[in-house]
Amino acid sequence: MTALGLWAEGYRSGDLDAAHVAEQARDAAKRIGYVRPRDPSLRLAQRYLDSMFQEYGQAVSLAAKERARAGKSMHRAYGLANFAREVLLEAQPALAKFGCDVGALL
Repeated sequence: MTALGLWAEGYRSGDLDAAHVAEQARDAAKRIGYVRPRDPSLRLAQRYLDSMFQEYGQAVSLAAKERARAGKSMHRAYGLANFAREVLLEAQPALAKFGCDVGALL
């Protein structure tokens, strides 16, 4: 999630191009898929975050070509991020009892 903020800032400032940011977002989605959480809330958040990175990558790619269509993907990406955050916020106390700190994702 921290990396996403850095990519977004790099893209806005012109330090990173759209192709690089989109590739990084797609790679992040793949890395999220490597983890196999056993907790149902973590699995749900994982699906939301995977989809969020995919949508964000698509939005950045579209923004470089067709600004009008990028907004829908970006809107979906932010919505998915909010869903993941809500799931993790609700599960945070129970997960903490098992030593799982999701604070960095919030």
